[in-house]
Amino acid sequence: MGISYSGSMTDHAASLPRASARRSIDSYDPKGKRVFVRADFNVPTDDAGNITDDRRIRGALPTIQSLIARGAAVVVASHFGRPAGIGYEAADSLQPVFVRLKELLAGQAEVLFAGQTPTDSATQAAVAQLKPGQVLLLENLRFEKGEKKGDAAFAATLAGYADAYVNDAFGASHRADASMVALPRAMKLRGAPALAGRLLEKELQFLGAALESPKRPFVAIVGGAKVSDKLLALSNLLDKVDMVIVGGAMAYTFLRAEGVSTGSSLVQPEMIEKARDILRAAQERGCTILLPIDHVCGRALAAGTETCEVTGGIPDGWMGLDIGPRSRDLFAEACLTAKQVVWNGPMGAFETAPFDVGTMTIARAVAAATRTGAITIAGGGDTASALDIAHLADALTHVSTGGGASLEMLEGKRFESVDVLDPA
Repeated sequence: MGISYSGSMTDHAASLPRASARRSIDSYDPKGKRVFVRADFNVPTDDAGNITDDRRIRGALPTIQSLIARGAAVVVASHFGRPAGIGYEAADSLQPVFVRLKELLAGQAEVLFAGQTPTDSATQAAVAQLKPGQVLLLENLRFEKGEKKGDAAFAATLAGYADAYVNDAFGASHRADASMVALPRAMKLRGAPALAGRLLEKELQFLGAALESPKRPFVAIVGGAKVSDKLLALSNLLDKVDMVIVGGAMAYTFLRAEGVSTGSSLVQPEMIEKARDILRAAQERGCTILLPIDHVCGRALAAGTETCEVTGGIPDGWMGLDIGPRSRDLFAEACLTAKQVVWNGPMGAFETAPFDVGTMTIARAVAAATRTGAITIAGGGDTASALDIAHLADALTHVSTGGGASLEMLEGKRFESVDVLDPA
């Protein structure tokens, strides 16, 4: 099913944000200053409001700890969920994040939480009273309509809270929200620095280096449900990688494009011609594309459904829900021979057994490649969740905290929120 050719790679490094070109917090003396840290605390929660994955909160700790240790008072802000922007909404409060942040910084800093919006009188009073060694978490930025609108007046109010701005929100860095773009601009108009935090630096350096100067062979694993979600990333990767492994439901659109029967599998008919374009472009650019050659199928996506394994085309009435054993071996072998792997998207419906085997196999293969010296980077919430389930999140070189942001980096896009920061 794959197309294998050899050829040269095109350098698109100029299109990528570069952490090395941004001023770091390490160059700034925060002693006695208030520092505004834009973090990404948009973490998943269960029906009871309990945080189910605190990776993003833990990711911001090195920046906060560094500033506190050097004598700063720290104002931390984040969005959370999708509130209407008309004021406080209990369901989207950052209260659970406050509790967890307080636990993580216990014995290191006093963590405070005040006000029902980022600019109400209680919040402004808390900011004015903030002392070095204290951390004030603002309420959800999206409680105010100015955040999503990129409003300059809202940003100017936030700019008055601090002497310096730090972007440590990689997961939101592809957005033009007020706190990401208008705020650092407002800070710079006042002569205040706009800096890159530790997490942002780490994310950009890992993903930037992976795309700008990769080790070879360079293998990209791209999965998930829809070709439309990954089309730009796939197109950009063809110029950079030696091989693309395509899995997940999106593989069935590619297989249909090659004339393979896909039964009741999820296919995007409107993307079939785009898939053919990707296959043709891969041939022209010398990039190998691997598609599944066998499948684990079910009558429905549900636990306990009737299942079967098929090679080649999928019969009517069956839907492909995971890669089959031959595909697992083929994909795993490709990972094990790579010197660099970027992985975004699962191989199947991994949340439902028995359709989790393909994704777990790839997780183990990428971890094994890491142990033999490969640079391995995973991005996307589903990929991170799969690695957590496999207890392998710490076995890769880097697991990104940004889903949409990491995908847009793979697409080769610039981030205005990074470009606006002070140059190094």
